[in-house]
Amino acid sequence: MAQLALTLARRWARVPVPLQVAVIYLVARAVTTALMIVAALQSTSLSRFGADPGLGDFVVGWDAQWYWLVAEEGYPSTLPRTDSGDVGESAWAFMPVFAYAAKGIGFLVGSWGAGALLLSFGAGYLACLALNRLLRERIGRAAALWAVTFFAFGPLAAMFQVGYAETLFLLLLFLALDATIRRRYVWLYLLIPVMAFTRPGILAFALYLGLHGILRVLRRREDPLRRLEVVHILAAGALAVACGFAWQLIAGVVTGDVDAYLATELAWRRLWIVGGVEGFIPFEGWVQASSFWFAQWGLPTGWGPAALALLVVALAAALLYLPQVRRLGPDLRLWSASYLLYLLAVFFPQSSTFRLLLPVSPLWGALAVPRSRLWRLGVLAACAAGQWIWIFHVYALGNTFWQVP
Repeated sequence: MAQLALTLARRWARVPVPLQVAVIYLVARAVTTALMIVAALQSTSLSRFGADPGLGDFVVGWDAQWYWLVAEEGYPSTLPRTDSGDVGESAWAFMPVFAYAAKGIGFLVGSWGAGALLLSFGAGYLACLALNRLLRERIGRAAALWAVTFFAFGPLAAMFQVGYAETLFLLLLFLALDATIRRRYVWLYLLIPVMAFTRPGILAFALYLGLHGILRVLRRREDPLRRLEVVHILAAGALAVACGFAWQLIAGVVTGDVDAYLATELAWRRLWIVGGVEGFIPFEGWVQASSFWFAQWGLPTGWGPAALALLVVALAAALLYLPQVRRLGPDLRLWSASYLLYLLAVFFPQSSTFRLLLPVSPLWGALAVPRSRLWRLGVLAACAAGQWIWIFHVYALGNTFWQVP
């Protein structure tokens, strides 16, 4: 038996990386499909999807409906208003690239939903390849494949098979991170605008580029920094900032309301905060949410901000000092810190928080570094268990405020 396992391991090692990743990805998608079928069987009339939904209903469910609306009707020139006069929910909260790309594919295969599924599925595989390329020179070939496995089987793996923009954004992000780390800055001029109009987050990449530039200046003796590279870093950073605010400008011009985009985003937050939200204040969302959730859990609300501060300190310490994280290299740590700071500044944490953490997926590499087979299999089992918990609550149940993907 041991000899057979050794023989299989050697043969697996000789398989080309794209094929290895394809095998891992297809097995992961088969597991996700099976879990979604079970979820469909357990769905009831109390669920958002009703009794006996099909997998196609899950593909176009939740936010996928907004992307479909964008593809079919575009963006409204007049912002919807609630009974209280506040700006209501609208398509302006959703970027156009995924919606229209899915429509283009759907034109060939028969429906927007089919196009969205194929786009998410295909982008997911390419994102796995890009993640493997991003990690293997830092943690080794075997560990990189394990990181890809955790990513493909992860708790949010349903995103690979539904009409959300996440996997397309992750593909573009991993390519942009790889281009930056390999000093191929020219590619950023193409990737940044597409990223910016796929889903929010490009301002975090602008911050990362700034920190990357500072790091290169500090290390210019051991890592020479050419003048042309300085120009590219500054230009790409400026492009990312411009693209990050471009959607707000576009929404303002089309609707005639300069605050159209931010007000639309806040429309979702108002559903959580008693008394509503007056306007956007950076970092306020997490402070409000910490008190909100502690109240929901029956704990003193005053503990919320203190717990939030401890969480921020713990995450910073992990990025700075954990040896497994340090193995990923400074750029991936800087990106993770930049994105987490961005979330802290703009987001109100609720059930979608887990989905919004997908851009820090390179951190799967830290969990793949330990070579213990028992450890890696344990992480994989935890990924699969987390995936089922997510799918069950979001798709089989989906009937309360904390079950929104």
